[in-house]
Amino acid sequence: MKYAVNSDEMKQIDSYTIEQIGIPSLVLMERAALKVVSHIESVAKKENSIAVVCGTGNNGGDGIAIARILYIQGYKVDLIILGNLEKLTKESEIQLSIVKKLGISIRSKLESNEYNIIVDAMFGIGLQREIEGVYKETIEKINSLRAYIVAVDIPSGVDANTGKIKNVAIKADVTVTFGENKLGLLLYPGAFHVGKVIVEDIGFPRVAVENVSPKYHYFEKDDLRKLPKRSSYSNKGSYGKVLIIAGSTNMTGAAYLSANAAYKMGCGLVKVLTSRSGVEVIRTLLPEAIYACYEDNNSETILKESIQWADAIVIGPGLSTGELAEGLLLQLLKEQTKPTVFDADALQILANILNTRMVDNTKDRVRELSSLLPANSILTPHLKELANLLSCSVDNIVKGFIDFPEYCTYNNKLIYVIKDARTIVAHCENRYVNVSGNHGMATGGSGDVLTGIIAGLIATGLKSYEAAELGVYIHGLAGDVAAEKRGYHSMLASDILEALPEVIKENDRRSIQREVL
Repeated sequence: MKYAVNSDEMKQIDSYTIEQIGIPSLVLMERAALKVVSHIESVAKKENSIAVVCGTGNNGGDGIAIARILYIQGYKVDLIILGNLEKLTKESEIQLSIVKKLGISIRSKLESNEYNIIVDAMFGIGLQREIEGVYKETIEKINSLRAYIVAVDIPSGVDANTGKIKNVAIKADVTVTFGENKLGLLLYPGAFHVGKVIVEDIGFPRVAVENVSPKYHYFEKDDLRKLPKRSSYSNKGSYGKVLIIAGSTNMTGAAYLSANAAYKMGCGLVKVLTSRSGVEVIRTLLPEAIYACYEDNNSETILKESIQWADAIVIGPGLSTGELAEGLLLQLLKEQTKPTVFDADALQILANILNTRMVDNTKDRVRELSSLLPANSILTPHLKELANLLSCSVDNIVKGFIDFPEYCTYNNKLIYVIKDARTIVAHCENRYVNVSGNHGMATGGSGDVLTGIIAGLIATGLKSYEAAELGVYIHGLAGDVAAEKRGYHSMLASDILEALPEVIKENDRRSIQREVL
């Protein structure tokens, strides 16, 4: 697990390191500069022409130090400092005095178009205002050149908290960021501007990070070890049972995708409660599953028995939103105490219920959902579904994307999987931002696979929140594997489904290696 910090959290880490631990700011600045120079040297040739473009803050101080180190090591370097030199920070003044003693020329404007490499050190993570004037002109010029662009800590113009663009922003080939990854580097549209992100350790001690306790985190492949372990002495009953309430006459595939995904996550048994036409699909495509029809006369009894049987439940994929589907959902709410994933049509039914109750205010709708659903229920809305649930516009959610997890989890009860290009999972004070996956996954049925993954993880032993965040990560990894095989344009949900074993198998190999060692 890795943290993704906002600007305030990173400033607190920096301040604690300097003031409480006693590591001087100039030492951190020197280490940061050395890390950037190390990357530049991995791609540069001595004959390359390099411009280091700086502002007057400490990000600019990093840049001045970078220019000095490159100059000493024999590179052709132009140092450009934009803005009033009287506004330089104390650290930047010290760096500038060293540069002057070395005889490095300092310019106030980016004039040449012939640079091979440009280092962006204009604005750091503290940028609050819109970029205008000479800074805007310089950024636009840099973006128009064919140079290799290296951003220091964050591309100038990207909001470190939200990923929003402050009027204009550098489009970097690589961003070398320090200490912890920044939330604004992960979220869109900022993620379009960062290129490859390299997170470098420059000496922030772990105690400084733990003292701040950042809210957001993300996963890397080592986190697959969170998957529940299997035992040699076990049977199908050892790995849990999943109930999938899904599918309708014209939407028979969704139940299959969810059920198959649950099985591929290692659960022991899956039961699909679906339409008559859906039963035929499951019988043919997934003979491993148990199946029943919710259109039979005894459907209430079947649902009640199925709920008692299950360890985890999915409701919604392809279910439709008619009277029969609503009746199933209401009976589920009346009967069940099991961890449940509400997806797709189930979310629309919940929105319809709130509309019927004349609940219009966003915060009131969140409260009503919290009273309607059992604790630790998982909701998996994409942005349109979330807008319907909360009675707001998609545009408002996009504009305040980082704020909506706070709206949704005010009472620390429900788990929201807010699906977008960067899916966020929110519960209590926990925030997970997903970095796996790709745009090829924007295809029908992809969400049905995700719900099955999450339910399968719950059945095999994970808590609901753990299953939600790990499930989203695994879903994205499977999408990445599918993209390698199929490409982005041709990817189907079934390709994601079929890639799941490869993702899980990689973790199984690691588990075997750890056991051997």
